[in-house]
Amino acid sequence: MTDGLSLNEQGLTPLTEQPANRRHVQTGDLAMLFTSDYKRYVLHMHPEGVTHTHLGIYRHSALIGQPWGAAVQSQIGHAALLLQPSLTDLMKSLKRGTQIIYPKDAAYIVHRLSLHAGSRVIEAGTGSGGLTTALAWAVMPTGMVFTHEMRPDIHQVARENLARVALLPYVKMMLADIEDGFKANDVDAVFLDVREPWRYLPHVRAALRPGGFFASLLPTANQVIELLHGFDQHHFADVSVEELILRPYKASPSRFRPDDNLIGHTGYLIFARCIDPGEDMGRWQRPERQRYEARLRTEAEIAAEAQRRAIDIAAGGKKYPEMPLPD
Repeated sequence: MTDGLSLNEQGLTPLTEQPANRRHVQTGDLAMLFTSDYKRYVLHMHPEGVTHTHLGIYRHSALIGQPWGAAVQSQIGHAALLLQPSLTDLMKSLKRGTQIIYPKDAAYIVHRLSLHAGSRVIEAGTGSGGLTTALAWAVMPTGMVFTHEMRPDIHQVARENLARVALLPYVKMMLADIEDGFKANDVDAVFLDVREPWRYLPHVRAALRPGGFFASLLPTANQVIELLHGFDQHHFADVSVEELILRPYKASPSRFRPDDNLIGHTGYLIFARCIDPGEDMGRWQRPERQRYEARLRTEAEIAAEAQRRAIDIAAGGKKYPEMPLPD
């Protein structure tokens, strides 16, 4: 089921219908005003459109026809650069109903899920639509994102966000709980941004194509551990847990150095592949885990033998076991 009005009904133009590689702004384009104090305003160009900023009003009729990269003036004379927005700009411009996934994490998730034009990917939950924006950007124009959200108010925020950045045609939005499964199958990838993703691994297996990609983002270590246990039970291999730390720098030739603000830990990124359920999971564990578990087994065998000998000695047996004599 697809929620909300189409872009045509809202007077918007899907991204793939906007002519590419043009030098001038046209009606229907997504554009961005970049001010001298580094504020960014994403807007959808319309002849009657008006964008209010802290530096005055910019009328779209005066912007349409201008070359990309030009400086344009507000009605009170403040300049802004007229640029095409990047994916990061679109994500940061979203109205927030919930905390969005950071662009640094979203870009890596798209990369690790191997998404491209034509891919089919499931997401839960939608939240404000930050990652949904990145997923749709990656799979358009022939792919589809199937995103699930159970909170009606947040679902509506995400729908409006995706429509505003002209990505709604590439997203099927489900107002649904994933407890009973997903609304799509035979997909290339699944991403879960939910509190207990391990609970839904059977649903993930049912929806993924053989060998498909899985990813999740979790804020705490105990959640990651639960998910890792779930991978063993539901046959997911090629498992990795990572985090990304972004360190910006002051882009000034005379004062080039790290910025004062560091985006540190935002969450653990967990990736895995679904494999044949008949496979022996121990065979596909990482070498360091195989070594660790072999050591645990050896320690358990030594402890069991020591306990057995202690019982024998307590029952009157010899303190030392008999040693075979040489021939």
